[in-house]
Amino acid sequence: MKIYDISQEVFGCKVYPGDPSPEKTVLSSMENGDLYNLTQFSMCAHNGTHIDAPFHFIKDGKTVDAVSLEAFVGMAYVAEHSGAVLAEDALKIIEKAKKHSREAERRILIKGNAELSEQAAEVFASSQILLFGNESQTVGPENAPMKVHQILLGADVVLLEGIRLSDVQEGVYFLNAAPLDLSGADGAPCRAILIAAEG
Repeated sequence: MKIYDISQEVFGCKVYPGDPSPEKTVLSSMENGDLYNLTQFSMCAHNGTHIDAPFHFIKDGKTVDAVSLEAFVGMAYVAEHSGAVLAEDALKIIEKAKKHSREAERRILIKGNAELSEQAAEVFASSQILLFGNESQTVGPENAPMKVHQILLGADVVLLEGIRLSDVQEGVYFLNAAPLDLSGADGAPCRAILIAAEG
């Protein structure tokens, strides 16, 4: 069994333009003579590797705590793509995933510098996937991400953004991207991992 950590380190992570960066404060330090080490931190729910719940862009959408863990834990398919992901690309990715595993086609991860188009988002949404993940800090164009978010989140497809897949080959893996249980929140950080059985 091989485990791939596909998460960013929190304090050095990528941050969507305009969002606050994570901050760390040392409250107690043994090096300074204290009895123990104690750290406080603050961060935006969408810093680094994180999930978007439907509530992020859908007024009455599910919040993080209302989304079933089934969306975040299970077999997933990693597909490599560069540039715009068009409708025909989305269809090919779903077909490839289906050939490998009916379960894996429910969680799609895109490796590479890819940008999801509205048309591709419609394809994924209509295929009733549970989760879509990518390496960018946002799904869709960075300067206009709203429509792609609305399409996917409106179909109850949760998003896994800011993952790191450079060491991962295309194929089927077991994904665990369970978010922190933040009641009423629109998103949450997670420690995402992929597990592959070694041949």
